[in-house]
Amino acid sequence: MVKQLTIALLAVVPTVHAAPVSFNDAWHTVVTTNDGLAADRASVEQAQYMQDAAKDLYLPKVTIGANYTRLDNDIKLSPSDVFDSMPASNTAAGQALNKVIADLTQATGTDFNSLFTANISDRDVFTSSIRAIWPIFTGGRINAAQDIAQGKTDQAKYILAMQQQAKFEDLSRFYFGVVLAKNVLQTRTEVENGLKRHYQDAVKLEQQGQIARVERLQAQAAYDKAKVERQKSLRDLEIAQVALTQLLKQSTPATPSTGLFINNSLPPMSAFVDKTLATYPGLRILDAKRKQAGGLIDVEKGKYYPEVYVYGDYNLHDSGSLAATMAPDWAVGVGVSVPLIDNSGRSGKLSAAHSMVTQVNHLQAQAQQDLTVLVEKTYREAKQALEEYNGLASSLSLAHENTRLREKAFGQGLSTSLDVVDAELFLASIKTQRLAAAYQYVACLTRLLAISGEMNTFKNYQQHQGIEVKL
Repeated sequence: MVKQLTIALLAVVPTVHAAPVSFNDAWHTVVTTNDGLAADRASVEQAQYMQDAAKDLYLPKVTIGANYTRLDNDIKLSPSDVFDSMPASNTAAGQALNKVIADLTQATGTDFNSLFTANISDRDVFTSSIRAIWPIFTGGRINAAQDIAQGKTDQAKYILAMQQQAKFEDLSRFYFGVVLAKNVLQTRTEVENGLKRHYQDAVKLEQQGQIARVERLQAQAAYDKAKVERQKSLRDLEIAQVALTQLLKQSTPATPSTGLFINNSLPPMSAFVDKTLATYPGLRILDAKRKQAGGLIDVEKGKYYPEVYVYGDYNLHDSGSLAATMAPDWAVGVGVSVPLIDNSGRSGKLSAAHSMVTQVNHLQAQAQQDLTVLVEKTYREAKQALEEYNGLASSLSLAHENTRLREKAFGQGLSTSLDVVDAELFLASIKTQRLAAAYQYVACLTRLLAISGEMNTFKNYQQHQGIEVKL
């Protein structure tokens, strides 16, 4: 009863199969779900926030602060302290004045010095104020800081673009690698089926005494080896699917729906070279680094100029003492800071910034040369793959005809089992070689489109101009 119930449940539960995914849909999935690209987009956002932060350097800095201070004693001021601090205290007039005060104190019994002593400030002092500093001229350092921040934002954007190009190439390699593995498996399956039929025919012919036992053994060995090769191709397909499935973040094995293709022709190589040198993000990254180096030069130069700023202070709370009452509630002013001797190494840093510009210039020249070589190499490899694919068309026709004739001749006793096996293997090798050439062409094409920034035109090459590869 339990077994019947289990069978019934399995019958109603649908089998999960991966829906076929086109290359364009797969690329959209990679762009939207890949964690590496998401991290690069977050880096762009971070750089943009830092650029916005650099704009705030133009704004005044306003702070509110409070201070509590405890003195060793109250601050007091007596008449004797005032008289002693006067220039005339040591003159005859000063001495006469002190004598008069002493006589009055003796006559009245009152300490006039203590009586007229003022409490300037208590031991406990608490103050609170708002302070503002507004830079007016900084020698161009604020503008330079913003240029550096802009350069870092541009650099982050171009790094993201480079990573997208790299992921496009990765997707092409994994996606069409699955397509290639699937076609190779189909080829190996056809070889296995062909050699199986040959083996079955050999068994019958041996039983009829028309061929020797060694002929049947050759057919059997070839058939067994074909099964091994087919199983190996199946494992290669599974491995390729694992890589593609992980890249697309799917829970079931990814099944490509876009097949291998070729094109009759390609645009001229100069078009790819010019487009790459004009748009390649790696070169733009060097432009961004040059901009940052220029900003560093301006920063170090700015350290030689005076800094002008406006400042202000407004008291919010004071202790109420005489000193606090006498102090003004607010104050504003203009300040100038002139660097005379600087210990930050501004001259060395300025020279280092100039060296950085020189370094970037050399790197860019070398990168342009390397990109030109890469485009030309990839373009020629794509053309070579096309030539190989087209050149093997006659060999494929020959292999089909040779296989058909060898099988027919073997049935009539006019050829050996080894002839049939060689014909089947030759046909499989030609098919596999053409498939590999088509895969190489697609891989080279996607690389050319990626580094030239023409990834959006892949659909035109594949759907509108593409010629589907058939076994």
